[in-house]
Amino acid sequence: MIRSFYGIDDHPFSMENITLLAHQLEVYDTLRVHCQQGGLCMILGSPGTGKTVIKESLKQIIDKRIVVATVARTLHTYTNTIKVLCQSFNIEFDGSHFKCEKRLIEEAFSLNRQGKMLITIIDDAHLMEMNTLRKLRLLFEDFPKNHNVILIGQPVLLSNLSLTVNADIKSRISYSTIMRKLNPDDIEKFILSQLDRVKLGHNIFTEDALDLIVRSSDGILRKARNLCIACMLEAVRLRDKSIGLDNVNRVLIQPHWRKDYDLDHF
Repeated sequence: MIRSFYGIDDHPFSMENITLLAHQLEVYDTLRVHCQQGGLCMILGSPGTGKTVIKESLKQIIDKRIVVATVARTLHTYTNTIKVLCQSFNIEFDGSHFKCEKRLIEEAFSLNRQGKMLITIIDDAHLMEMNTLRKLRLLFEDFPKNHNVILIGQPVLLSNLSLTVNADIKSRISYSTIMRKLNPDDIEKFILSQLDRVKLGHNIFTEDALDLIVRSSDGILRKARNLCIACMLEAVRLRDKSIGLDNVNRVLIQPHWRKDYDLDHF
């Protein structure tokens, strides 16, 4: 709908063909280096701060030497996690943990002999029980040494790993970072870069509208992205290609954009 209305070929603010911001590119490049040496890495941050963008960029790596397995479609139980890993490596899952673990290790070494590096990404890792994470750590201990495990989650994961009982896991972390909220200038650069990517003029948003979007996003990339898309859809509805203050305010009045103290008490 947006593409047709604005006469563009690509979806604006799409997660495909991502252009990373400077701080995201630094994390991405660091993870690529760790892929060659192996390790246990963590990307932490509040929801919407850009963790998913880095994950998607890793999944889109165009390098035949790198195999990426992502664990996301799971309740984070050990059985479900092993099932997803088996699917990623095209291995039959017959219900026996021991047999599946053995096949996963064999496949990992087979890929290693072919000169390939392995990346296993576990999304929303803060939802995973520590016992499950410990079992996975023991499994990955038998993988080739250039195998890199990346845990993506919220900062509470670091708090859990800081407990003495989990020192065996934390002591193996080779790299960690926390994705912070962005300053207003970086949020504006993100929005304008996304317009450039799909060949839309910066004047699609009036200066006042852009300032309001930047302020309302609170430094959260996902908020900025969703707010821009919502404003563009509103523009489509009104058949007005210019997005001004009235357009942004019509979106911001929706309950999910308002602060708790702004909502009426029922």
